[in-house]
Amino acid sequence: MDPLREFLDAVRQHGAARGNLLGLLHILIGRRIARPDGSLVSGGMTWRELAALFKQLRWEREAVRELKLDPTALPPRDRERFWYMAVAHAGVASAAAKTAGDRLVGPLKALGYVVGPAPGGATSSGS
Repeated sequence: MDPLREFLDAVRQHGAARGNLLGLLHILIGRRIARPDGSLVSGGMTWRELAALFKQLRWEREAVRELKLDPTALPPRDRERFWYMAVAHAGVASAAAKTAGDRLVGPLKALGYVVGPAPGGATSSGS
């Protein structure tokens, strides 16, 4: 299985990002995720790649409520467009998203993943 899918399956199975979708989006888009041995899980991705991945994994649409978005206000029939619009409205580059991502580093480390610093960050959040 693809390391990124394994990562997201573990996150979902253990509820690591429950209540912190903004942090998860921020990490997936802008941070490096690796295993403790240094093997790369993800080096970041575009909004479009993330939307396609969430569509493939059938990520729970109701999760966008954590972003203060109404799922019925997003494109209902095209799941990839749904997630793209959710990411576009989430503010993944904001200070709040960086803080949310930093909060998620500990739970992800407990699952066996090392998360790099936010873009422009001087120190490593995953150490």
